[in-house]
Amino acid sequence: MMTQLTFASWETIYRRGLMMAQGTCSAAEYRRMVGEKAAAMQASTLALMTGRGNAAALAPYLVRSRANAKRLRRK
Repeated sequence: MMTQLTFASWETIYRRGLMMAQGTCSAAEYRRMVGEKAAAMQASTLALMTGRGNAAALAPYLVRSRANAKRLRRK
């Protein structure tokens, strides 16, 4: 799970960094960056507080990273 999260995160960071360097990163994308991290942290914290384990705590980040990588590949 950590390996999948690492690669999906790297791809997302690379693609967003490229968008920033090219000046094509929209205000909506910047807002999305902040909002998704807050939502993932909230879901992860809830998973930890309810004792669902480490995999459940990482799952919100993995789901969002994969979705971002997939979405950004299409741009």
